[in-house]
Amino acid sequence: MADNDDKNLVEGEVINTSAEPAPQVEDSASPKANKKKSSSGKGLLWIVVIILFLLVIGIAAAGYWYYTQQQTKEAQTASQQSDTQRQLQSLTEERTTLTAQFEEMANANLQLSKDVERLKQQNTALTQQSEATLAQLNTMEGRRPADWLIAEADYLVRMAGRKLWLENDVRTAILLLVNADKRLSSLADPSVLPVRAHLAEDIQTLQQLNPVSQTQVALALTGMMAQIDNLPLDTFEKPVDVDAQNPELSESTDDWKENLSKVWRSMVDGFFTVKTLSGPIEPVMSLEAQFLAKEQLRLQLMHAQSAALQGEKGLYEQSLQYAQTLIDQNFDLSSTSISGFSQALTNLRETDISRPIPSELASQQPLERLLDTRVKKVFGEGASAL
Repeated sequence: MADNDDKNLVEGEVINTSAEPAPQVEDSASPKANKKKSSSGKGLLWIVVIILFLLVIGIAAAGYWYYTQQQTKEAQTASQQSDTQRQLQSLTEERTTLTAQFEEMANANLQLSKDVERLKQQNTALTQQSEATLAQLNTMEGRRPADWLIAEADYLVRMAGRKLWLENDVRTAILLLVNADKRLSSLADPSVLPVRAHLAEDIQTLQQLNPVSQTQVALALTGMMAQIDNLPLDTFEKPVDVDAQNPELSESTDDWKENLSKVWRSMVDGFFTVKTLSGPIEPVMSLEAQFLAKEQLRLQLMHAQSAALQGEKGLYEQSLQYAQTLIDQNFDLSSTSISGFSQALTNLRETDISRPIPSELASQQPLERLLDTRVKKVFGEGASAL
């Protein structure tokens, strides 16, 4: 506007010059107009200086606030890293202890294998002895020539006990007891009926045991542990800000005030943003936290595997339940691989691994007494007993 007035003033002066000489009054008014113009220019300059000063103060305050926030975040991050290091060290120590326990179990299994081999050798020697005894019974001339079947039935019952207690092989133990009952039934002797009743009781007891193989459960857990490294974690993803919109400036020079106001609001809104979040706030998962989450899941599966091999149902279910909790907290539940892994955990958790194997067979002692009265007594007394 000041430029337009000056232009009009100049044009008026030109016109007046061409027409006639300007009066003396006009010459005295010209310095006042210049002084007024200079005052308005200085006022505008002061306004611009004040605005720039306020902007500098605002920027300095925002920088100080941002610096304090960064210091607080760095302190929190250092604290979280320290806690993660302690948890990782504890996990490493627990894993070392578990590895030592597995080595002890391996040594125990090796010793057990040696014992089983020794028992097999004893069984071989006993088989040879039984065959020699059966050969003598076949050549005997005396009472009850079929009593050697009782010794064979006793041998089968002893073998069933070894299969049951040393190898946890319930199916083979049942087959051996059934064959022992067939040997006694072939005697057609009513005196062996009480022993056969005990054999039927043992067979029924073993058939009611849990048919689930503890070894298969342990192998299934081993396969799941191999998949842990490929499971996707629930890491943080920055949400898209749908509310943030870039201001559109007008191309017209007449709208300079509105354009300036839009640029100013965009700058101020960029410095200070306040948003309301609903739901729990979860921290960003660092690489150490990701490693720790997977190692914790692997450790719980190892606990469940050890409990399955030892038949500890409570520890087995507790370990699998805690593994499911770790999956719900740290892994991406929307992934199909996580859904399949969780379903496999649920199926294993619902699997009953308990197998209360009886400590002795009800038919073993009655059969030994029958063998003492029928066969061992004859061999002990020699030929005079025939």
